[in-house]
Amino acid sequence: MRFAQVGVPVAVVGVVVMLVVPLPPVLLDLLIAFNITAALLVLLTSMFVHKPLDFSAFPALILVATLFRLALNVSASRLVLLDGYAGKVIDTFGHFVIGGSLVVGIIVFAILVVIQFVVVTNGAGRVAEVGARFTLDAMPGKQMAIDADLNSGLIDDDEARRRRKEVAGEADFYGAMDGASKFVKGDAIAAIVITLVNLIGGFTVGVAQKGLSLSEAVHTYSLLTIGDGLVSQIPALLLSVATGLIVTRATGDSDMGSDVVKQLTRHRQPMRIAGFGAIGLCLIPGIPKIPFLLAGGAMLVLSARVTPEAEVEAAALQAAGAVPALPGPD
Repeated sequence: MRFAQVGVPVAVVGVVVMLVVPLPPVLLDLLIAFNITAALLVLLTSMFVHKPLDFSAFPALILVATLFRLALNVSASRLVLLDGYAGKVIDTFGHFVIGGSLVVGIIVFAILVVIQFVVVTNGAGRVAEVGARFTLDAMPGKQMAIDADLNSGLIDDDEARRRRKEVAGEADFYGAMDGASKFVKGDAIAAIVITLVNLIGGFTVGVAQKGLSLSEAVHTYSLLTIGDGLVSQIPALLLSVATGLIVTRATGDSDMGSDVVKQLTRHRQPMRIAGFGAIGLCLIPGIPKIPFLLAGGAMLVLSARVTPEAEVEAAALQAAGAVPALPGPD
């Protein structure tokens, strides 16, 4: 606990120092790997919490993660423009995305940026804004309900105090998430601008200062710029998805995975219809039949093996003697 109290502020100060102090490529590789791993941890944590308030540090974490990612962008851009090399991680990601075609690599990177900026970030920001508004609107009603329960003797003072604290914490959380979503959107815009600056600056430095031909400068700095953009977009996309999961997560008694599986398998009929629908697509002329047969067959098998929740509850009540067993046929 004491390490966390000291380590987090020191880490934030270190991020600020990264904005002005050049980093060696080896250290940059280590920090990029840590950034991707931390973003994956945040995403998984947001999927396992039972309610949004269980991850109340998330808005502040978004701000710190955004600042850290921008500091990595600045450090990588400095190395790319000065040395034409920014470590093995960026170089490997650039080669992996570009492959054998620079045009294909640029298109793939542009698609990732569009997914991040247009789809995930805008959607999460809108949900956070609406969630904050409705939470604040519902706050007086919740407070009145707590007072009514307290006055009627349904709860004691400690329980009323706990509920009031929870209501206040919920309002603070969604208000903070509304502001934090703006950081996510701004980070996506900054990533696009930084990528364009790196491309233009790299071409200029390569041709004017390093004496490279235009084709060599385009290949070298496009590879490094796309690699730098990709190692920034991957954790940014993970955090954007985590933001969307947190603001759309309803309070429940289990994690998101358990809720999704439980609710999708609650009724057999939708799974059967989906299975027959997938198999019916095989009637389209020229369509490959094996994938749809496998998908539809798997859905039908799953519908036959899953026990609906209503049947489970009825069996439990019958076993407990709460309801009589259904009479058999004469």
